[in-house]
Amino acid sequence: MSAHVRSGPGGGDTVSRDHGLPLRYVAIGDSLSEGVGDEPWPDGSPRGWTDRLAALLTAHYGQHRPIHYANLAVRGYKTAQVVDTQIQAAIALRPSFVTLTAGMNDIMRPRVDFGALKRSLAGIVEPLISAGAEVFVVPIPNLAGVSPAGRLINTRRLRLNAIYQHLVDTHGVLPLTNTTNSVFEDPRAWDEDRLHLATLGHERLACAAAASFGLRIGFDFLGAPEGPAPVRTGSTEAQRWWKHVRPWVYRRLTGKSSGDGRVAKRPELGPIVTDGY
Repeated sequence: MSAHVRSGPGGGDTVSRDHGLPLRYVAIGDSLSEGVGDEPWPDGSPRGWTDRLAALLTAHYGQHRPIHYANLAVRGYKTAQVVDTQIQAAIALRPSFVTLTAGMNDIMRPRVDFGALKRSLAGIVEPLISAGAEVFVVPIPNLAGVSPAGRLINTRRLRLNAIYQHLVDTHGVLPLTNTTNSVFEDPRAWDEDRLHLATLGHERLACAAAASFGLRIGFDFLGAPEGPAPVRTGSTEAQRWWKHVRPWVYRRLTGKSSGDGRVAKRPELGPIVTDGY
């Protein structure tokens, strides 16, 4: 992580130099950025780590520079869909910085064209960086201990992370946090479907992201929570398969997506409440 990012998003001294001008944060991508798995807002939309990060940044920088935040992410979207539906909208918002989560829905499909995936991810970050935004990505943790699917896709996960690293090395993209050997590989950070972060995971990812921007977090946010993880039984596994895996398999077989008919939960820039982030 470069020193100027450590001093604050949007460039090290811009918070003081551009006193009073809003710092524009736009989240793009899939269900992770939409916030699926976290507790909902009163309107029913998921809160999510990007909402929580925007609130943490507001609490820290808000007296010196307002934080305006938009979230264009939609669950179920593959990388090409992010390119087609979110990039131009994000550029139009003139973001100071963008957080991106994309690629997991691609590698969860039976077949993956990694060349096409690499081009699609580059097609996301190149126009955003050319427009003057800093772009941050979240490396995918090892999910082998979270679900059987995590073991099956581990080789693909490593290839996706290698693409992210290529974007870091060649395009100036920035990794938002380290996810290896962290709470993000603990089953308690994940929702009961084991496909999306639970509230604990969203809280910790928001803290990790905030720390990468130089905010002080007063606890070990990357460490696993105390105590043993809940024991999985035949009953809990059967419930998960019926409630979550069965609908997911049905969508794959019928060509449907959890994002069908959905729109961005927060398409316009604006301030976010900070109570309880």
